[in-house]
Amino acid sequence: MRCIGTLFFTLLFLVGFAQEPKTIEICTTCEVTSIKEGVALAANFDTLLIKKGTYKEYSIVIDKPLVLLGIDHPVIDGEDLGEILRIESDGVTVDGLFIINVGTSYTADNAAIRVVKSKDFVIRNTVLEKMFFGIYLEKSQRGHIYNNTIKGDAVEEFNSGNGIQLWYCKDVVVEWNKIDQVRDGIYLEFSDNIRIMNNVSSNNVRYGLHFMFSNNDIYENNTFQNNGAGVAVMFSKHI
Repeated sequence: MRCIGTLFFTLLFLVGFAQEPKTIEICTTCEVTSIKEGVALAANFDTLLIKKGTYKEYSIVIDKPLVLLGIDHPVIDGEDLGEILRIESDGVTVDGLFIINVGTSYTADNAAIRVVKSKDFVIRNTVLEKMFFGIYLEKSQRGHIYNNTIKGDAVEEFNSGNGIQLWYCKDVVVEWNKIDQVRDGIYLEFSDNIRIMNNVSSNNVRYGLHFMFSNNDIYENNTFQNNGAGVAVMFSKHI
């Protein structure tokens, strides 16, 4: 029995050791030089520490729970080739990145950051510029979109996307973001129990905030300036 007990605790120790999260440094002079490479090497719950610099990458798929932490806002330049960051896992955090040059597509709705069927995600302290859609949440829940800056160059509705878009989402908090010069600053469609607070949405072609087929949502203490219109509530209840 003593041997069995010793073996049991040894196995527990080894399993715990194997699951200890690690940090992978990414920079031009590091052993790992690209974000895609870092994602491929990472295990669940690791942190990718992305140092200052420019990374010319797109179609980066995050398919495991990771933290992407930028130091001094490293630039991810998609070179107008497509979507840049796609999250397909629960438990992902994106913090402190600068994402530019999303490829424009009128069929794929390319985004700087797309979150697909994910839970418990965080996107914060990130700057998005020269994009089609900014942050696009799709069939996701229990997320936090916090303190991001989204700057577009939209002039007309037909060739521009939205700053923050939620489609079939629930239980998401969107707060303290700045969204400027996109189609709709924040757009909700079939999205319930969303809290939208303390955002600044300005100079947008259509609406500062737009609800479609969405129920039981709260918006408070937001600032809407110089938009086509401030807030639109369409086919929605209990807003």
